[in-house]
Amino acid sequence: MRDDVLVRQLTAEDLAPYKALRDEMLALHPDAFTSDAETERQKPASNYFVRFGSVHAVDGPFTLGAWRGTRLVGAITCERDGRRKVRHIGHVVGMMVCADVRGHGVGRALLDACIARSREADGLELLTLSVTSSNVAAVRLYERAGFERYGRLPRAIKLGDTYHGKDLMVLALRP
Repeated sequence: MRDDVLVRQLTAEDLAPYKALRDEMLALHPDAFTSDAETERQKPASNYFVRFGSVHAVDGPFTLGAWRGTRLVGAITCERDGRRKVRHIGHVVGMMVCADVRGHGVGRALLDACIARSREADGLELLTLSVTSSNVAAVRLYERAGFERYGRLPRAIKLGDTYHGKDLMVLALRP
């Protein structure tokens, strides 16, 4: 990873740069996200605070950001369902890295930090994610981190008359 990039958990002070990054990524890569740019652009930054969780809690949702100086250049979120029967499963969502820093280890650093933080969480055993099947670089990143494909949802995203499938992937955090 680039030496000038710092990965840390996002807090309330980071809401504006997070929203700006998210709005930009949704607009540039509509096939990569199930949320659409137009709808999300209308939401206030405060809507995303629930994704940030608590810096001190190790068992709730969290969002990590990759910073290059004062610029947020990437982010990843791990969500966790509060229901007891599925509390052992975390869901990686909203992975995004700015184009000008891709290929320099930023995505890997975010993913590694997310996995490490998830391993610290009480009772968390699995991480799941979905990734657009045609996004070969992202699929390879997840596979190198140990995620395995367990299914594919064809036609998961519809953009006009074009469909995009999603690969469903899982990583066991504990044996």
